[in-house]
Amino acid sequence: MKYIREFRDRGLARTLAEAIARESDTGRDYHLMEFCGGHTHAIFRYGVQDLMPDNVEFVHGPGCPVCVLPVRRLDDAVELAERHGVILCTYGDMMRVPGTKQRSLIRAKADGADVRMVYSTLDALKVARDNPEREVVFFAIGFETTTPPTAVAVKQAEALGLTNFTVFSNHVMTPPAMRHLLETAGEEEVKIDGFLGPSHVSSVIGSNPYKPFAETFKKPVVIAGFEPLDVMQASLMAIRQINEGRHEVENEYTRVVTPEGNLKAQVLVAEVFEPRRSFEWRGLGAIPESALKLRARYAAFDAEQRFPLAAKDSREVKSCECPAILRGAKKPTDCKLFGTVCTPDNPMGSCMVSSEGACAAYWSYGRFRGPEEQKKGAAA
Repeated sequence: MKYIREFRDRGLARTLAEAIARESDTGRDYHLMEFCGGHTHAIFRYGVQDLMPDNVEFVHGPGCPVCVLPVRRLDDAVELAERHGVILCTYGDMMRVPGTKQRSLIRAKADGADVRMVYSTLDALKVARDNPEREVVFFAIGFETTTPPTAVAVKQAEALGLTNFTVFSNHVMTPPAMRHLLETAGEEEVKIDGFLGPSHVSSVIGSNPYKPFAETFKKPVVIAGFEPLDVMQASLMAIRQINEGRHEVENEYTRVVTPEGNLKAQVLVAEVFEPRRSFEWRGLGAIPESALKLRARYAAFDAEQRFPLAAKDSREVKSCECPAILRGAKKPTDCKLFGTVCTPDNPMGSCMVSSEGACAAYWSYGRFRGPEEQKKGAAA
């Protein structure tokens, strides 16, 4: 299959590994933060970290939109389903994320709330059309990649005259979060020498938005594809920049990403959404203009305008290190709950639930086990 086998070739992987080892300065360390859950899973699925020299380390960033959603927003969604009696439509990952006191949407559903998993915004619109007597709320979540479909859904709902359809918007934006990480990295001594820029996000916004903070903070950004050779080639490009003292935005993923991005999608999003003054990210705190809300023009489709939401004393699960993991301050194996109390069957935090979460990657590919345990798992 084109663009799959070519980017998983073992011979090319060995060649790239040799080049990285050859060009890495043994007198220093390299800390490369991947800002994409897809990169995190590729690194562990294909053993990319094992092909790196000891002085090249991947730092897992907040590249999982489900993971970075604060507990309070999940608690709000549970309230919408339980207190307001709406049909709440959401993507599968959000169903099992634990909120305050381990209350999740799937538990709310088990207790009688009408929570439905959908695969697309079109599914949510169909639910609204099929249930004209019920209020239907679409729990919109994601980075710039999933925002355009939500904008399309709002415009379609207006065109169809659906007065029972609203959106609970939790769309967040990548560049402000990357800037925030660089501004606060010193507080916890999180070391970031460069970024592997997100793939799908960059296909929408392009590579240009990363230039200002790459120049301001003097950190290279290399946009990388999802395949193992993409990650390795992007790592080599970042290492070369660091060695040469450069801090530019480079694009390894040229087969998909352009400097200007998807202009049609950007115009659509700008028409329907506007930046929030501030928005809380799990683990990162409040970040100015890092999320989107519906414009006043589409207020009739804003769930936060239609349904009053109570103030909450929302809390993380005690001892869960998901917030620190999202900042790059800790790894999943630094969490006391990981692999003991917290497993995919009994998640304590969103990082273990989402298919893009770092804890889920560590668990799925057995990277937290010793060599002998990994061999036994592979044999099984």
